[in-house]
Amino acid sequence: MTATKKRVVVGLSGGVDSSVAAYVLKQQGYEVLGLFMKNWHDTTGVLKADCPWLDDKFDAEAVARKLDIPFHFVDLSTHYRARVVDYMFAEYEKGRTPNPDVLCNREIKFDVFMEEALKLGADFVATGHYCRKETVEVDGQPVHRLLAGLDPNKDQSYFLCQLSQKQLEKALFPIGDLQKPEVRRIAGELKLVTAHKKDSQGICFVGKVDLPVFLQQKLQAKEGKVFLVEPDAELLQHSWNEALENPGDEVLEQLAQPYPYHPRYGKKIGQHNGAHFYTIGQRKGLNIGGFPEPLFVLGINVDYNQVYVGMGAEHPGLYRKVLKVKPEEMHWVRPDLALKVGEEGRYDLRIRYRQPLQGATVYQRANGLFVVFDNPQRGITAGQFAALYRNDELLASGVINH
Repeated sequence: MTATKKRVVVGLSGGVDSSVAAYVLKQQGYEVLGLFMKNWHDTTGVLKADCPWLDDKFDAEAVARKLDIPFHFVDLSTHYRARVVDYMFAEYEKGRTPNPDVLCNREIKFDVFMEEALKLGADFVATGHYCRKETVEVDGQPVHRLLAGLDPNKDQSYFLCQLSQKQLEKALFPIGDLQKPEVRRIAGELKLVTAHKKDSQGICFVGKVDLPVFLQQKLQAKEGKVFLVEPDAELLQHSWNEALENPGDEVLEQLAQPYPYHPRYGKKIGQHNGAHFYTIGQRKGLNIGGFPEPLFVLGINVDYNQVYVGMGAEHPGLYRKVLKVKPEEMHWVRPDLALKVGEEGRYDLRIRYRQPLQGATVYQRANGLFVVFDNPQRGITAGQFAALYRNDELLASGVINH
């Protein structure tokens, strides 16, 4: 590619991916600036020595010096707390499990950070995400397509599933067509300090956390009961086939509901410190032993502070085939392809990062969008994002209602 001398601000995070992204852009002829953002500095609940922001800043500065690009710094921690962390607390309090990385991209990297970049005269903002953008013309207007990264093990398009056309217009993803080993090789050849640095884990910009300790900054611990639910197929199995044979509004609404667990269906086997600290499919953190198979969380009730668990990874209570997204929580990356009320279509979906794409029929109704999977899905969790794909393009996403 031959680029005009456009100015690109790269979000230098102190990691190898953004480092190589800056290098690739410079090789393509852009005027490149590095901008490091500080988003978090509270260590409450953060596991020791994980994601120290100051070390990341030093590494980002070192990369900028090596690549001979200007380096800038901005503190966005107030915005991050208000728009990402407070959202997390609110969602957990409702008994939902949010995805802060998706929110961080929508609210911080491609919103507040983008505004800071534009103040520096940026034509584009670039990140080290493993995804691609393609611009096509539809009815005479430019439309930006969000495509999966070519490295199937690192594709991060899911984390960008809430971006808008306006945000994508200014976005560049320089390493989306590279494989991770190639990125490491380039960084090694350039002798960048980030070449062999481990990838960050845990909550975006916060790091790996002890979640109950982290959440107790806002959510109180509250002792409650843990109930064991036996794998009764008649009790737990929905008439899933009915959804495909007769996808009426009432049927879809009924099948999208999680099973209404009740203490009478199980026996008390232990205590917990707050139902809002648990999520569907969770195994660790229950601290209840003495069973022949591991225990998994099947459901929580934050109103009555109850946790329901099942024994074994194949417990039928872990599986559902239908989910719902409320109309106000549905977002189309491609508004020109949005389903209208009464329409349906075939899509591939994922309900968590790195999950293989799952085939499904999607129905748009007045009361929401319903997804009927070809195969039952493990751990459908309220608050997470369901992302709709067609081939390698991410078309839309929505928050799973329950």
